[in-house]
Order: sequence, then C-alpha cells, then structure tokens
Amino acid sequence: MKNEKTTRGSAAVRGEEERRTRLAAIAARLTERYPDAVCALRYEGDPWRLLVMGRLSAQCTDARVNLVAEELFVRFPTAKDMAEGDLSEIEQIVKPCGLFHTKAQNLKDASRLLVQEYGGVIPNDIDELLKFPGVGRKIANLLVGDIYGGDAVVCDTHCIRICGRLGMYAKDLKDPVKIERILRRLLAAGTGSDFCHRIVLFGREICTARAPMCGDCPLADLCAYKQADGEESGKDSRKSPQKPEKAGMQPKTQSRPKQDPDGDRKGGREA
Repeated sequence: MKNEKTTRGSAAVRGEEERRTRLAAIAARLTERYPDAVCALRYEGDPWRLLVMGRLSAQCTDARVNLVAEELFVRFPTAKDMAEGDLSEIEQIVKPCGLFHTKAQNLKDASRLLVQEYGGVIPNDIDELLKFPGVGRKIANLLVGDIYGGDAVVCDTHCIRICGRLGMYAKDLKDPVKIERILRRLLAAGTGSDFCHRIVLFGREICTARAPMCGDCPLADLCAYKQADGEESGKDSRKSPQKPEKAGMQPKTQSRPKQDPDGDRKGGREA
C-alpha cells in the first residue's frame, strides 16, 4: 500500500512538471504572437477607473464597457464624484452593461470606501481589494497585476476555457479559485498577468468558445484537446467498413440526428 501511494505521488509530480514545461512553451509562443500584453479595458492608467470597468465587465463585453465608460467618466471623473453621485443617474449610464442596479450600487459604495478608508489609493493587496463591494478575485488580480505589476492570475472565461482545453486541469473544472491556485503553481513567477491578457487575445482570435480553429492553431502540438481529437479521428478511420447490403434488402432508414440544443448557445462573458 505504501509503495502504491509513493508511485501515485511520483506520477502526480511528474505530471505537474510536464504541464509546467508545456505551459512555459505555450506562454513563449503566445508572447511571439501577441508581444503587447495589454488590458482590453481602456482605463487610461487610472487604477480607480480599472476597478470600475472591471466591475462593469461582469457578463458584458470589454467593447461595450469601453463605450459605456466614456460617458460614465465624463459625468463622474473621480472616485469622490461617483461616491457623492446620484445612484439613479449611475444606474442609467451603466444600464447597457447589464445587472445595472447591483453594479451601480457597487460602484458608488466602492468609490466611497476608496475615498474614505484608503485616501483614494487602490491598495496593492488582494485581500484588501476583496473588501471592496463587487470586487472578487478576478478584479483583484487584474488590479494587482496591471497597476502594480504584481504576481497575478486573472481567471476570466477565456482563461478558464482555454487552459482546460490545453490540459492544465480537467476540462470540466470551472471553479476560478481552484484554477487560479493550479495556474499559480504552473506559471513562472511574475508572468501570470501578461499570460492572461494574451490568453484573452488568443481566445478571441483562435480558441473561441463555440468553434475553435484547431487547424490554424499555433499551439496544436501542445494542446491536450487537439491531441485527443486526433486520437478519436484515428480510431474512426480504423473502424471496419460496413458490410454491403444483400440483394433484395432495403437499407435501413437513418433517423435524423438530434440537434444539440447547446451547439449554438451563446456563451457568457467573453472578455
């Protein structure tokens, strides 16, 4: 029993080392393809604006957030302005981003907290950032990574989907906290923030949710999803040919395949 446990433990270590090596190669190729790892949210270097836009981006595209933010920051240019602003006016402006009642209240309360408790300065600490209304680990990591250049892993829908396909963890794992822990172990220190920005670009261009372009993928030879697909194709090609129909026998009528109701289902936020 002891030897069996030792063998399993050694295999797990080797498996993690393999994934770490493979992820380093993946990160290098993404760096070549997307040398500029920039945030898609146009926050103009203002940490408070990034907090606001990060909150608005939940279940909303970055493109829409950028448009809405233009009007929002003209009307409320500082955290103090938003903290003292009229809630109904904030709601009306952010309405196109969805969940506008909750988001507007979060923005007003977070702005007040920033002004009153932190002197208007976004803290460089994930645990402190989690105290802000509407801020989860994704936004906290985004702020620490983009504003302070800290070690951060932003687990958005692109990151969760693509790293699962690449085989960094089980493809059906969707828990962002567990995924963040796994990726922190696998990524080289200090590279997480840029890696996650590049994954977003890669997810929009190549590895989309509904129709990944595996034939044009620069990571195909490093991807567990693609390798598994190749193995399945090989199995199909080795199947025995069907026996010819006997004379006088009518071929069986094939039933129409059931349509997958989720095959064309629009995904959640892709940002």
